[in-house]
Amino acid sequence: MKTILPLLILLGAWTNVWNANAAAATNAVVITPAFLNALAAEARTNAPLLRSERSRVEAARANAAAVRTWEDPMFTLGGMTARRSMRADDGDLLVGVEQKLPLFGKPAAARRAAESEVATQQAAESMAFQMLWLEIARQAFKVALADRVVELAEEDVAWLDALAQLAEQQFLVGKASQVDVLKAQTERAKRTEQSRTESERRHHEWVALNRLLNRDFAATWPRFELPALAEPIEFGGHLVDLSLQFEPRLKMMRREVEQAAANTEVTRLKRLPDFGVGIEGRAFTGNGEFRQGMVFFNVNLPFWNLDKYRAEHARDAAKTRAAEQSLADYRLHAAKEVHEVVTSISAARREALLYRDQILPRAELALASSRLAWETERGMFRDVLEMRRMLIESRLMLARAVAEQHSMLSQLLLYCGAADLDALKKHQEKPSGTPTKP
Repeated sequence: MKTILPLLILLGAWTNVWNANAAAATNAVVITPAFLNALAAEARTNAPLLRSERSRVEAARANAAAVRTWEDPMFTLGGMTARRSMRADDGDLLVGVEQKLPLFGKPAAARRAAESEVATQQAAESMAFQMLWLEIARQAFKVALADRVVELAEEDVAWLDALAQLAEQQFLVGKASQVDVLKAQTERAKRTEQSRTESERRHHEWVALNRLLNRDFAATWPRFELPALAEPIEFGGHLVDLSLQFEPRLKMMRREVEQAAANTEVTRLKRLPDFGVGIEGRAFTGNGEFRQGMVFFNVNLPFWNLDKYRAEHARDAAKTRAAEQSLADYRLHAAKEVHEVVTSISAARREALLYRDQILPRAELALASSRLAWETERGMFRDVLEMRRMLIESRLMLARAVAEQHSMLSQLLLYCGAADLDALKKHQEKPSGTPTKP
């Protein structure tokens, strides 16, 4: 009977912990791609960064709309001083209009350059949104991991509280020492304080997520729950092909190359002469009668500064080559990055499987064995505490591995333009398919 009573105390404490965890689980939010997309949609509206990118797009569109095919005509008004007879014969009031001609495709080239700037800014806005989506996903998994850490800490505090009561009962019946009681109470006090620290860290993760969504820093969240361990991902050429097509920075860099080429064409056309036509009329101010009219044609002479025009063209051509070389270099970097991400995903999955299938069952068995040995006076109390620490650490490492796998998986989905893992696998089976961007 003396042995059964402490076991009933420990069982009752475990039942309370289980009920509390079950109640908390009913309010948990599982992190899914749809949930992350909903958060990103909120950020698209509220985030100042995306607002600034939209303003840049609007500015580029306004700049494209401002490109003129016909320049403003030039109005000329003048007079002449001479003898009255000469002014009466030739006219002393000059009125004229001059118009520059849109030749050699210069306005069209300027319009293409402006439109390419619009495309570049749109790609930059898209990249900013997708990178923000990735940052939100990573932060959501950090919050889920922090929730799991707090959950484990609270569970451990409850377990240690029950263990301290059990140690006191064992001490009263002479089956435990005062040292065991003090150790249990000390461990419970330390873990209680650590649980408070973990709660504060979780609150900081809330603040970081609220900052990304431009919410009030004091806003709280329901408990986030990590998704199940994802299926394995194998590196292959299809992932590299997808990343070269959908990687956000690559898409923006391709637009930058197009913009640089358009600006180079504008500079090349600058060295061609500009032509203009105009009309001019003369009248005598004495009686307002018309005296003569004239039609004229003019052209500038850019040959004096031909070396300067060539230098400008060489400058912009070098910028185009630099953009192309940067694009080629980043293509190699993107392929390497995909391989690194897939490697990290695989490593995190193997680690999670190791803890889930091997280390955790052994830790649970070791804890049960050490506790039973201590209760029957065949083991040491410190072994119970040590096995409990090992069990909590194993559960924590499992949660970290799952969070790491899904965080890196979010990065891979972003690089490959896939909405979720199923879409990525479907494209792997049918390379001709078109993935959906997150």
